[in-house]
Amino acid sequence: MNRIFRYAFWKLKGVKVFALVGKSGTGKSFRSKLMADKHNIDLIIDDGLLIKGDRVLAGRSAKRENNFLTAVRTALFDDDEHQRETISALQKEKYHRILIIGTSEKMVYKIAARLKLPPPDRIYHIEDIASQEEIETAMRIRFSEGKHVIPVPAIEITRSYPQIVYDSLRVFFRSRFRLPWKKNKSFEKTIVRPEFSKYGRITMSEAALTQMVIHCLDEFDQLIKVTKVNMKIVPEGYKLTVKLRVPMKHQIASTLSELQEYIGDSLEKYGGIFVAGIDLEIEEWS
Repeated sequence: MNRIFRYAFWKLKGVKVFALVGKSGTGKSFRSKLMADKHNIDLIIDDGLLIKGDRVLAGRSAKRENNFLTAVRTALFDDDEHQRETISALQKEKYHRILIIGTSEKMVYKIAARLKLPPPDRIYHIEDIASQEEIETAMRIRFSEGKHVIPVPAIEITRSYPQIVYDSLRVFFRSRFRLPWKKNKSFEKTIVRPEFSKYGRITMSEAALTQMVIHCLDEFDQLIKVTKVNMKIVPEGYKLTVKLRVPMKHQIASTLSELQEYIGDSLEKYGGIFVAGIDLEIEEWS
C-alpha cells in the first residue's frame, strides 16, 4: 500500500493520530489518560504497549527490559513479531483516535510508520499540558528514585511483569464546572522500577557508552558514524564528547541541537544515567 493510498484509507476510516512528546521523565505517561479523556482518544501507544482504557491489548513493555539496547528496540517496535502482534490488535479494534507517546517527534513518526498508522495530525509537547514546576518535579522523582509510570492499573501489569511493579496511584480529575450529579473521574496508574533504572548513580565505561551512542545514531541517521566517545564525570552526571563522521554533502535531517537532545534523552531513559551535557565534533568524509 503506497503512502498516498494509505493516507486516503485512514482518512476514509476517520482515524486521527495524536502525539505527546517530551523529554524522558517529564510526566508524559502520567498525564496520558487525562489527555486521552480530554480529546476522546480511544487507544494509547506507550513504551511498546497498546493500551485501551484499563487494559493492555498488545505489545511488550520496554520497562521490563534489563538493558538499554533492548529497551530502545521495544519502545520503537523494532522487532517484527512485536510489530505484527500490535498491528493485528489494532486491526481488531474500532477506534477513531489514537495517542502515541515518545521522547521526540522523530520517534512518534517512526512508531506510526512501523505500526502502519498515518502520521500524527496533531503533536502536543509536555510543556503544553504541564507547568514547568510539574515537569521539574517529575524529572526529580525519575532521576532520584528511578520510578516510571505505566498508565494502566497495577493488577493489569502484575499479570505480565510482577517483578517491576513498585506501587499504584489513583489520580482524580476534577472539572472546574462539574455539575452536582456528575462524579469526578479517576484513573489508576502503575508505578514501576524497571531493571534498567537503578538506585544511585550508575558507573559506565566509555566502551559501553560508545555502544549506546552508536545505537542512538543508527536509529537517528544510519549514515552518521560514531568514531569515539569521551566521557567526564561531573557532579551533575556524565559530560560526553561524541566524535562523528558524516559523508560529504549529506544533509542531516535535524539540527545538531536536536541530535544532542535525542542522544541525551535516550541515554537517560534507557541507560538510567544522568547526562550533564553532550558536545558533538563532526568530521566530513567522502
